[in-house]
Amino acid sequence: MNTLTALASAAFGSTVYLATLSTVKWLNQLPRRFKVSGLVVTGMVLCAIIGTVAAASHSVVLGFIAGAVLTPPAHRWIMRRRRQPASS
Repeated sequence: MNTLTALASAAFGSTVYLATLSTVKWLNQLPRRFKVSGLVVTGMVLCAIIGTVAAASHSVVLGFIAGAVLTPPAHRWIMRRRRQPASS
């Protein structure tokens, strides 16, 4: 397994997660008709990305999964720390 490839794909998995999160938050603010079609298109894009990753080497798949799994808790932690006032 190529470590550099796994790390790069973990960063890519993290980026895909954050982009999808932002897209879904934005779509939730739109009228229902646009929201549903936007979510369908977002799902199709995610399926295409995951299919492309699955066709790649084993280390790419492991890195992508690691990035996508580790990003949500890290993102929540960062957002929670940003909301808390600085203690002096």
